[in-house]
Amino acid sequence: MQHLDLRASVHTRLSWDYTPRVPRLGSLSRRGRDGQWDAEADIDWSAPVPFGAPLADGTDFARASFEASPMAGRGRPMWDTFRWELQAWLVSQFLHGEQAALVVAARLVESLPTVEAKLCAASQATDEARHVEVFARYLRENVPDPYPVNADLRELLEDVLGDSRWDVTALGMQIMVEALAMAAFRLAGTTFHDALIRRITTLVARDEARHVSFGVVSLEEVYRELSSTELADREELVLDAASLMRRRFLLSDVWERLDVDRDAGVAYAAADPAMVLYRQTVFARVVSALVRIGLMTDRVRQGLGDLDLLSYGVVPRRLSRRDDRLRRA
Repeated sequence: MQHLDLRASVHTRLSWDYTPRVPRLGSLSRRGRDGQWDAEADIDWSAPVPFGAPLADGTDFARASFEASPMAGRGRPMWDTFRWELQAWLVSQFLHGEQAALVVAARLVESLPTVEAKLCAASQATDEARHVEVFARYLRENVPDPYPVNADLRELLEDVLGDSRWDVTALGMQIMVEALAMAAFRLAGTTFHDALIRRITTLVARDEARHVSFGVVSLEEVYRELSSTELADREELVLDAASLMRRRFLLSDVWERLDVDRDAGVAYAAADPAMVLYRQTVFARVVSALVRIGLMTDRVRQGLGDLDLLSYGVVPRRLSRRDDRLRRA
């Protein structure tokens, strides 16, 4: 399908109080203005992208991953093909996620309760529009066959965009999707194979760091006051989103394109140490954000551990005032 059409009831609020009350929001707005970059002037679009060309062997860890994969029997060139296809798949999903982030930022301008928060969301919308522009151009000019939106990402976007509560929309996008993307962008130096996409992701990662911080600042006070029922609902969203994002990284789309047995490819991606480490590394950013907003509860910790998304099975946990109140209740 070429489109995702949703009907959602969105709460709109106009506030007549223009007094700044959260200094961190003002700081984020200023950083957003100061950090603007130009999609033409700040990127050398003439940099070559030799899509499909032979690649260096990589580390012993990477070579061992290939030798244990269902691709090994098709020879060393297949490893290069897979790595280029993985890059094409990642950048394609970045693009689809950035368009969703653009829509979310616009919605938050409408529904956030304070003017200063609306200003941050408006700055983010500008960023997201630029991200859509650069990823779309990269794919259009350099990748022969970009990927459609992954089914698991689509399902998560339907959940996030279909909910009328602004905090749930922000949790799903700012904390789960954006933090995951930011971590993936920052691994571009080791996972991507041309200078152009590495430059693009470096610039985009700076913006995404602000967006995740904005999500944390917007949600941490709200989530301190959640009832036990409301908390359980947000925990469920986090665990559902984590499960979908983990399943997305099992790469069924890529296996199908490469004519690799889908079940064998998914089983390999689920168990391969390099791929497990990658998922744990990118989810570490999500975990950090969840800790900061007080949602790294025992239930969430257990669920993420069951999904094998926690590095070494241990994460920090900050006891919020809400957690303490619930424990005493």
